[in-house]
Amino acid sequence: MQPTLLQVQSQYQLPKLKTLPLRDQPAYRVTSNAAACSLAELLAAVVGGGQQIEVAERLLSRFGGDIQRIYKANVAEITQVHGIGQQTAIRLKAALTLALKLHEPTGVRSVINSPADAAALVQYEMSLLEYESLRIIMLTIRNTVVDIVEICKGGIDNSPVNVGMVFRPAIQRAAPALIVVHNHPSGDPTPSPDDVCVTRALCQAGKLLDVGVLDHMVIGQGRWVSLKERGLGFS
Repeated sequence: MQPTLLQVQSQYQLPKLKTLPLRDQPAYRVTSNAAACSLAELLAAVVGGGQQIEVAERLLSRFGGDIQRIYKANVAEITQVHGIGQQTAIRLKAALTLALKLHEPTGVRSVINSPADAAALVQYEMSLLEYESLRIIMLTIRNTVVDIVEICKGGIDNSPVNVGMVFRPAIQRAAPALIVVHNHPSGDPTPSPDDVCVTRALCQAGKLLDVGVLDHMVIGQGRWVSLKERGLGFS
C-alpha cells in the first residue's frame, strides 16, 4: 500500500512539539496555568505523544473548533481523526465527561428553593444532549434532593408520556414531591402545547397519588423555562 502525501510529508517535517521551547509546550503550559491554555493546548496535553499538537489541531478542524461537538462525538467518530487511536479517543471522552462532573453537587445534598436551584442541577449536562430526555428530581418534604432519575428518552412531542413511569421511582422511594425536567435539543426552551398538556396530566395524577408536582422545567441551550412560573399546566 502506497503512503499518502500527508504521510510522506510528515516524514520530513519536524513535529511542532520539538520546535517549541519547554515553556511553550502544552504539558508545561498546563502545569504552569491550565486556565490560561488554549483549547488546542489542553487537547494536546490529553492526547500526548510527539505529534500531539498536530493531532489536536486536526481534531479541532474535524469538529469545527467546537468542544461540544467533540464531547457529543462517539469514540468511533473521534478515531477517524488521523493520529487518534481508540485508547486516546477514550481518554478524550473521559476527560470531557469528567469536566461535567464539576457542576454536580457534592457532599451535603442539595436543597431546592427556586426553579434556578433545580435548573443548576441538570442544565449543564442536559443542554448538551442531542436527544430529548425526561427526568424527575425527587424531593423530601423539606425540598432536599433524594435523587435524579431519567424516566425516558425520546421526544415528548412524538410519544405519550407514561404517567405511571414518572411517578414509580418517587413512590418506591417514598418521595412526597418531585420536579419534572426535560430538554429541548433545539436549544429553545419555549414550552410546546404538548409540554403543557403533559404538565396538566402529571399534576392531576400527582394529586391522586399524593405526590406533589412542584414544577415542570424545560432546559435549552444556556436557558431554561419554568412552566410553574409561567402558569402553564398548573391550576
